[in-house]
Amino acid sequence: MQPPPHRFPLLAAGIFGTAGVALGAMGAHALQPLLTERGMAQVWETGARYHIYHAIALLGLAAFLRSSTSVAEANRLVWAARCWTLGIVLFSGSLYWFAVGGPHGLVYVTPLGGVALLVGWVFVIAAAWCRVTPGSG
Repeated sequence: MQPPPHRFPLLAAGIFGTAGVALGAMGAHALQPLLTERGMAQVWETGARYHIYHAIALLGLAAFLRSSTSVAEANRLVWAARCWTLGIVLFSGSLYWFAVGGPHGLVYVTPLGGVALLVGWVFVIAAAWCRVTPGSG
């Protein structure tokens, strides 16, 4: 038996929501002196902002999937969740690591994460195109 389509985005929302709040707090408190000294507080903040925005989007997507009426729509939305998950890891993760002194090459990973986030939103648009009215299919 296959798990319901909302399970992955709901789990990802919980994990990324928890991590986003924790990492945001770390950047604002424990890591603030280091980030300020390195001139990287804004880089960390950008990572945290996109991280938490997409954790919230995953939560909304999971809630929507609970009432999804179309297999095609659900498939596109699950792909959106996968893309957002990859995007959070690559985009925000690379910014966090770079901000605390990771290798300069991480600046090439960040755009890949941004593209994954964008592709996730394109999957949401694609899901809207296949949306059927309740009772029609």
